[in-house]
Amino acid sequence: MNPEPTLQMPGQWSTFAPQVDWLFYLIYWMSVILFVVIIGAALYFVWKYRRKPGVTAEPTGHNLPLEVGWTVAPLFFLALLFHWGFQGYVDLTVAPANAMEIRVRGKKWSWDFEYPNGAHRTNELHVPVNRPVKLIISSDDVLHAMFIPAFRVKRDAVPGMYGTLWFQATHAGETPFFCAEYCGAAETGSRDERGRDTWAGHYAMVGTVTIESDQAFAAYLDRINRRRDGVTPAQSGAEIYRSSQCFTCHTVDGAPGTGPTWRGMFNHPVTLADGTTVTVDENYLRRSILEPNAQVVRGFSPVMPTYRGSLTEWQLGDLIEYMKSLQ
Repeated sequence: MNPEPTLQMPGQWSTFAPQVDWLFYLIYWMSVILFVVIIGAALYFVWKYRRKPGVTAEPTGHNLPLEVGWTVAPLFFLALLFHWGFQGYVDLTVAPANAMEIRVRGKKWSWDFEYPNGAHRTNELHVPVNRPVKLIISSDDVLHAMFIPAFRVKRDAVPGMYGTLWFQATHAGETPFFCAEYCGAAETGSRDERGRDTWAGHYAMVGTVTIESDQAFAAYLDRINRRRDGVTPAQSGAEIYRSSQCFTCHTVDGAPGTGPTWRGMFNHPVTLADGTTVTVDENYLRRSILEPNAQVVRGFSPVMPTYRGSLTEWQLGDLIEYMKSLQ
């Protein structure tokens, strides 16, 4: 693992980076070798079989073994590439069960990070070194994409749903992150404190990932938590549970109600009215709140009203965190 950047790639700052780089350089050098061999052979044959005085060119026809050979041979290499690529995709997609979760919300034109203690920071991500971290990504408006080159991870932020990515940083320090999805620009500009024209847009959605020790990260959380008076997302979700009258239909102690109990619901399968089975995750919960009649649990009536427009993105996230805490 090389933390220093190369001509083609940034430094390897996560456990994924060597695996991604190995496959990238395999494809790169295979392309270089094949380019040299093919162009070299073409130039050689152009010279060897150049037009000569008194010689009439004749069609060579087909060479079936040769044509089958150069068609079939690459298939084995392509199958290997697919296997290695899919294996890497699975590793990049499935986060460890003990991963620390941080919520990421993209909006025009900044990133909001919400830590486990409920504190928020803009365009500033802090993570502990040598610990798995899972980002739960959403968008308040248009398509965005969280991209951290040194970690070799990228995931789109899609309006109306949650996406996830995870990583485990291996080096302490600072590295940049970007929005990798063009998300527009402001129609008008403004002026800064020095009177200079400034414009907001896609290019402004950049920030810094700070990787630090467990002690430094804990101190950082304690410092920024004081601005929220210690209210965690789950605690905020409990308040929304009461203020939005969710308790009239959903219990939190496992007792039956008009709707399914929230106790022990998250990350467990449920059978729907149409006979299909789904796993209760963030996207299922979000859809059930905004489109309550889309996936009704078997044994319950479709009587829940929609909360679309009644809850903000932050309130939705806090309410889901409360559900997740009821294990």
